[in-house]
Amino acid sequence: MREIGIGLLGFGTVGAGVVEGLQKNAGVIADRLGVRPVLRRIADIDLETDRGVEVDSSILTTDAASVIGDDGVDVIVELIGGTGVARELVMAALEAGKPVVTANKALLAEHGSDIFGLAVSKNTEIRFGASVGGGIPVIRALREGLVGNHIESIFGILNGTCNYILTRMESDGLSFDDALAEAQAAGYAEADPGLDIDGYDTAHKAVILASLAHGFNVPMDSIYIEGIRGLSELDIRYALDLGYRIKLLAVIVKGKDDVEVRVHPALVPLDHMLASVSGVFNAVMLRGDLTGETLYYGRGAGKGPTASTVIGDIADLARTFQADCKLGFLPAGGSGPGHVVRDMADVETRYYLRLSLLDKPGVLAQITSILGKEGVSLASVLQKEGRSGDHVPVVVVTHRALERSINAALADIDNLDIVGQKTVRLRIEG
Repeated sequence: MREIGIGLLGFGTVGAGVVEGLQKNAGVIADRLGVRPVLRRIADIDLETDRGVEVDSSILTTDAASVIGDDGVDVIVELIGGTGVARELVMAALEAGKPVVTANKALLAEHGSDIFGLAVSKNTEIRFGASVGGGIPVIRALREGLVGNHIESIFGILNGTCNYILTRMESDGLSFDDALAEAQAAGYAEADPGLDIDGYDTAHKAVILASLAHGFNVPMDSIYIEGIRGLSELDIRYALDLGYRIKLLAVIVKGKDDVEVRVHPALVPLDHMLASVSGVFNAVMLRGDLTGETLYYGRGAGKGPTASTVIGDIADLARTFQADCKLGFLPAGGSGPGHVVRDMADVETRYYLRLSLLDKPGVLAQITSILGKEGVSLASVLQKEGRSGDHVPVVVVTHRALERSINAALADIDNLDIVGQKTVRLRIEG
C-alpha cells in the first residue's frame, strides 16, 4: 500500500492530538483511501516534556528545517502558531513544493495572500480546515459542499472564551471581570486574554471565512473589530428583557458591490439558533443562494476536535496523492465588484443604546431630536429601574440606521450636560 510521509512542526497540545489520532486511526484512513499516512519526523524546541503519547525518539528533532528537507516527508503539518517562525517554515515548505496543513488562523489572516500565491506558483497546496472552528467542518463546507452557491451571509460565534464569559455573565449574573477570572481558572482563557476578548482571534477567523466565501484576499486592517472587554452585566440583563442575548459575532454579508466583514458583540433574538449556543461551543450559520441557511456547530478548539480536522486535511491530501491530482483551494485574489470590504461607517443595522440621563422633564426630547436630525428613528424607549446619582438608565432601540449616523448622533448626545456617562452602543443582528 502506498504511504505518504508526514512531517510535524510543533508538538504541543494539538500536535500531540494529531500524533495520537494518526497512531489510532491511520489504519482506518488506509482502508478508506488506499493510502497510509506515516509520521516520519517531528520537530519541536522542547523534546523533554511528556505529551502523553509514545513516539520513536529517532524521529524527534529540534531542527524544523531538516524535517522540511527530508525526502521521506511528503506533507508538512504546521502547528507552531504565531506569524514569525511559522511563516518562515510554511513558506519554505511551499517553496520546496511540499503541501502544508495548518491550523494557524493568524498566519493565514495576516499573510494569506503571500502564502496562497506561493502555493499556486509552486503547484502545491495548503489545507487549513482547523484554522476556523476547530472540529467544525465549516471550511470544508465552503470549499466543497457550498461551492455552487453565492454565499449571501455568514454569522459566526467563533471564540469559545468569549462565549463562555458571556454565558456565565448571563447565567449567574457575574461581572465581566469575574467571568473572565473564572474562564482563566478553568483553562478557557489565557493569562493574557487580549487576543480573545478584544476580538482579534474572531477577526482572524472572519478574514479566512470571508476570503474563502468571496474569492479575494480580505486585509485584516479593512475590517471593524470590537471585543467584549468591559461589557456590563446590566446590558446582558437589559438585552434579555428585550428578548435578545448578547454574543460576540463575526458578521460577513455580501452586498451588491462590496462585502461587510465585521466583528463585535451583538444582540441576537432569543429564538435564533445562534442564541442557544452556550459555553465554549462555536457555531457558524451560512446562507447560500441555493441552500438557504445551514448551521455548523461544535467545539471550536481543543486537542481532539482540532486534531480531527488536521487529520482530515491530511487524509484529503493523501487522496490527492493517490489520484495524482490537486483538489484546489482558496483563490489567490481578485478585483472588481464584490471585491471590496465595506467601510464600517456605511454599514446599516439596528442599534441598542443605553444612555445615562438626568431624571427631569424634556430630557428624552433632546435625545430623540438629535437622533432624528441624523435620520435615526426609534423602535422603542425603555426607562429602566435604578439610578446613578441624579441619572437614570434609558434604553433606546432603533430601526435600521447607518453607522455614520449613529456615530454623529452619539458624538452630540455624549456632549450634553444631561448625560452622565458615555452611551453604550451595541448592534442588533438577526
